[in-house]
Formats: sequence, C-alpha cells, structure tokens
Amino acid sequence: MQKMNNYYRENVSMVYIMTNNNVMNQIIAFNRDMNGLLTFRGAYQTNGRGTGTREVSTATTNDGIDPLASQGSLTLSRDGRFLFAVNAGSNSISSFIITDNGAPSLVDVKPSGGAQPNSINVFGNLLYVSNVGNAANNFASNITGFRIDDNGRLTPIPGSTHSLSTYNAQPAQVLFTPDGSKILVSELTSNHLSIFHVNKNGTITGPIVNDSYGQGPLGAYFLSSGILLVTEAVSNALSSYSLTNDGILHVISGSVPNGFKTACWVVTTRDERFAFTTNTLSGTISTYRIDPNGVLSVVGHITSTPVDTAPGLPIDVGVSKDGRHFYTMNGNQGTVSVFTIQDDGSLVRLQVAAWTNFPYLGSQGLAVL
Repeated sequence: MQKMNNYYRENVSMVYIMTNNNVMNQIIAFNRDMNGLLTFRGAYQTNGRGTGTREVSTATTNDGIDPLASQGSLTLSRDGRFLFAVNAGSNSISSFIITDNGAPSLVDVKPSGGAQPNSINVFGNLLYVSNVGNAANNFASNITGFRIDDNGRLTPIPGSTHSLSTYNAQPAQVLFTPDGSKILVSELTSNHLSIFHVNKNGTITGPIVNDSYGQGPLGAYFLSSGILLVTEAVSNALSSYSLTNDGILHVISGSVPNGFKTACWVVTTRDERFAFTTNTLSGTISTYRIDPNGVLSVVGHITSTPVDTAPGLPIDVGVSKDGRHFYTMNGNQGTVSVFTIQDDGSLVRLQVAAWTNFPYLGSQGLAVL
C-alpha cells in the first residue's frame, strides 16, 4: 500500500465545517489563532448538494440536527494536504487541496459508488466512503474505495464496493485501523460493527460481523494501540474494544453511561488519556478517562454553549494538533464551540464561533487542521 509523502502543514491552523446545503454544499473555513480562537475565513463550494435538514433515512428523527447520522462526513488526510467532503444530496464526494494559507481549493468531484454518502476515511493514498443507500434502491448500503493521486484527484478502485453486514444496514462511520490493514464500519441500525480486511490492491474482503455491546453504534475512534472506542446513541454510552488480527472485537468496557442523551461522536486527547463524547440531545460534552488497558470511566461534563444562551446541540468533534483545544459543531446552530483542554481532561469554554448572523440548521462535519 503506497503512502503519501511524509508531509504536514505545520504552519496552517484551521477549522472546517460543512453546510450540507441541499442547493449547493459548502465548506466553511475558520482561521485558528495560537489561543485556539476562530475567525471566519470564507465559504467554498463543493460542486455537490447536501441533504439540508432532511435525514438520510427514516431510522433517525427528522429534526435536522444530525441529518447524515455519521462521524467523518468531512475528513482531512493524515498529512493535512487534502480535505474530503460528502455530498449526500448528489451522491458524490469532493476533494480539496489545502493551500498554503489554509483555504480549500476544489480539485475533484466523483460519484461515491452508491447513494447518500455520509462518512469518509483516508489511509495513505486510499480513501473509503460509506453510502447509506436510498428509498429507490431499498437503502442498499455499501462502502467503496478510491485512490488519491498527488494532486488530490480520485480514481475509483475496481471491485472495491462491498455490502455491509446486511443489505440495508445504515453505516455511521467508516474508519481505518491505525496500521491501515483493516476498516471498521459502525452500523447504526443493525447494531453491528463490521470489520473488513484491506488487500494490497486496495480492495477489501469481509465483513467479519461483530455485535455492538450497546444499541445504536455511531462514532468510532482507534487509539494508537489499536483499542477501539465506539459511542452508542441509543444506549447513551461509550464502549471500548480490543481487535484481533482476525477481525474479532472483544469488549473491554461495555456501555459506560454518562447520564446524558445520545452519545454520538467521539475523539481523544493527543496523549489518549481522555476521550470526549458529544451528547447531542442533552447539549453536553462528557469526558471519559481511558486507562492504559482501555478501561473507561466518566470524569465530568460541560454544556456546549453557555447556560444563559440558546442551547447548542453538539455533534461533530475535533482536537487541535497541539492537543490544547477541543472543537465541536452545534448542529442546531451551525456554530462551533471552542474549549481549552485541561491537564485533568476537563474542558474550559472559550468561544462559540459563528459564520452567519442567524442559526444554520442542517450543517454537519468538522475537521481541525
């Protein structure tokens, strides 16, 4: 498997979100200063359409807060050179190169290999996207692979499209393991965690179907050790797993609740001592301690927006590359809440950044550079 050049844009600090607009999807870029604060930079078209406030399936409540029901709808390559976005309303994915000043420049738009793409992940020059499907094809879901060239253009990999555990399982995230040898897909409606082996030619075999410990697996995150964290939107909890070479998951901590509703997205601190989940319908962020063996425990929480303001309902998450700041998008506002990460894993709110003068409903996706 070819890897891209060992390159990272150290001199660029940005946060990107996606409007998911059903007329023209856009990437919203914020400059990020040395203190973590955001300033609106500009809006950049994907040349595709989102779903707006429409949900990708009837399996989730049509409230417009989390229309794609996924983590990873907006994704940076690991070297920070490229940004990839799903266009769930036009069944395509867009590829941007990040310019020297942090602005995304569109280089390619390709059909996603299915209907209603909602999550993207990248390892080296491989990209995989999950497709929810739609009513016209009985919500046939899949994941499909592409190769990324040095300019960010995408080429579909023949034979890479693969069904999930069931014909109409609803994917919530597609995610490479840290070494790129496997792909995990969390399946929100089937309560499965499907593992695929990545072949040398970029195709995949599988899935090895694992049962999620709790109900409604959505967001997922691999620690560098290979330990897997998965949020459970129905069980309102976070679980941890170990993964064998054969693709079998073993539960470490099963469904550790945080006392709030709809734990949906997850990310860790850079030192992997703490994990943050967004509890969307409760408007809160929970901090979990991660022991070296992967055991989880809850250590605190904070509201996404100040208690004396209109409640923000947090969805997508990210941590700055220096490990000092945590960011989350508020899906009912289109705003980004900014926090400082303390040594004990607690969060101190700094800012709620907006790019419009009015709340923007239907946005989804966040990436931190």
